[in-house]
Amino acid sequence: MYQKAYGIIETLAPLHVGASAGEETGNLNLIFRDQFTQTGIIPGSSIRGRFRADMRSHEPGTENTWYGHQAVSGQEDTTTEALVKFEYASLVWLPVFCPGQPIVWVTCPWLLKRYKQITGITATLPDPYTAPKALQGRQVDTNRKILFFNLGFIEIEHEADLSAWIPTGSNLEPNNLVVVDNNDIAMLHDMALYRQSRVKLADNEKKVEGGAFFNVEALPEGSILIFPIAVKQTGWQPFGKDASDELYFGGLESIGFGRCQVTLGGAYK
Repeated sequence: MYQKAYGIIETLAPLHVGASAGEETGNLNLIFRDQFTQTGIIPGSSIRGRFRADMRSHEPGTENTWYGHQAVSGQEDTTTEALVKFEYASLVWLPVFCPGQPIVWVTCPWLLKRYKQITGITATLPDPYTAPKALQGRQVDTNRKILFFNLGFIEIEHEADLSAWIPTGSNLEPNNLVVVDNNDIAMLHDMALYRQSRVKLADNEKKVEGGAFFNVEALPEGSILIFPIAVKQTGWQPFGKDASDELYFGGLESIGFGRCQVTLGGAYK
């Protein structure tokens, strides 16, 4: 029987989990996306690999107990079942720049529904185009408030307190949260992504070698994600006595990508 737990990831730097860096001309290193909302995810295999590597460096040998023993070349029956299982991490809140207004964190009912299923909170799922009453936006008249994004406007249709949807341990401002429609989240997500153009320079001079030019996209700093965990045996404490720690996910760590704060919740001990 598995105990239900979960992890909250808050990105402290841009996060790229997806296509590996290449040197092909015009190559765009895309992040992994959810098939329905087209928003960024972290596969469960990437999360498991990060936890496994971290435990291997601190408590060598115990990683095989908790995350399963790997296959050994030339030997039979070396693999074992993991005592801790991870699912993929999906977005809960995504920061988006609004010209002339404070940054807002957006989400949609589809993402909040998964968050509710994982955490077990009892809050009622908010309607699309819901925001707190204190959200700063362009007041059109006494009953209408509009948010201006780079690609257009969104009218706030409902007002509600969204603080129940802020994960424990994150520092989101309750008045800067907006729930949009499921059909809008993909466009806003692509607008919010961190993008960086890169080139490969020659070894001995600052000159682009062979015309190699490629781009990288990443979830921006301040993104909040959640992933479910199933724990088969008590005693799993990946961060020692703490419930939170900094971990690196994805690639491009050497150039400042992937640093995250991970907080565990639920019955993980």
